[in-house]
Amino acid sequence: MADFLPFHVPDIDDEDIEAVVGVLRSGWLTTGGKARQFEQEFAAKVGARYAVALNSCTAALHLALEAIGLREGDEVLVPTMTFAATAEVVTYFKAKPVLIDCLPDTLNMDPDLLERAMTPRTKALIPVHFAGQPCDMARVLDIARRHGLRVVEDAAHAFPASYKGKTIGSIGDYTCFSFYATKNITTGEGGMVTTDDPEGADRIRKMSLHGLSRDAWKRYTNQGSWYYEIVAPGFKYNLTDMAAALGLSQLRKADRFWKTRERYAALYAEGFRDLPEILPVATQDEVQHAWHLYVIRLDMDRLRIGRAEFIDRLQQKQIGCSVHFIPLHLHPYYQRTWGYRPGDFPVATHAFERMVSLPLYSKMSETDVCRTIEAVRDLILEFRR
Repeated sequence: MADFLPFHVPDIDDEDIEAVVGVLRSGWLTTGGKARQFEQEFAAKVGARYAVALNSCTAALHLALEAIGLREGDEVLVPTMTFAATAEVVTYFKAKPVLIDCLPDTLNMDPDLLERAMTPRTKALIPVHFAGQPCDMARVLDIARRHGLRVVEDAAHAFPASYKGKTIGSIGDYTCFSFYATKNITTGEGGMVTTDDPEGADRIRKMSLHGLSRDAWKRYTNQGSWYYEIVAPGFKYNLTDMAAALGLSQLRKADRFWKTRERYAALYAEGFRDLPEILPVATQDEVQHAWHLYVIRLDMDRLRIGRAEFIDRLQQKQIGCSVHFIPLHLHPYYQRTWGYRPGDFPVATHAFERMVSLPLYSKMSETDVCRTIEAVRDLILEFRR
């Protein structure tokens, strides 16, 4: 029997390991020169003026909302088709996440629903680039600007990606990235926020380390002083130099990683093209898809098998898979706290009940992809009506 193919394995090589070892040998482990270098190179990569390295994308979202002045009682428009972090950061401020249904083709937030969900309390919106495909940012920005709203992009899936030739990271007011272990580049745990606003970047930097005055990390170096000032009650969100060194090494291979993902996504698309039982997520022409995830939806009317059993059968065939995501309105907290019900967002609910995420990562081989295609095809042919 073939070995089990995990849903994800990070693409770590000897260069990455040596980069981290170099920091370990340097004697400086926490936030320092490597973190600053990572910020500078990442900002240059995405075309932003400023970048602040943090210990998660959740931290990036939190501090971006803090920087725009989100307050108790405010509302933020958030897609229901997303991970917990996108909306939970809104609740940190005792503000309300107002959920929005998704488009049936891309599964990104439906721009047509934004204006009808607004109230006088609406302060911002958070578009999520689902699976790595950018949202229709022209429409999102137009709506936001007409209503005086701030745009904080959740780009946890979307590096490297672009929309109409403009890199994700250089479009919204703030853009938040993830370097979690499963992401296209990784620091193990980590995140980044990019912006063109110098005051916002400075605020995020201060708030990421207890609200200490600028460059407080230098106080233990020959460039710094023991003296510091607390300018606001901040948080502990800084990224270590160990993580940043890994990020720098990964960043320099990001284009190669992406090209491999794109090639494997094309193999999947071709492998399932003749199967009406499988509906892939549509890809728009005006974007560069980051291909963080490859998501298919099963046409249950054409199959004699449920989604849960389909996943179990794939596991039995030694293929790891997952589901992205359980929409927020289906979770007990959002139902109990905000009164959402399963029928409130029919497009997201319908998609969720049929979604399966297949393995897609640069550490895979083409043989792994073909093996996954074969396993999926075998199940479809066995259980089609």
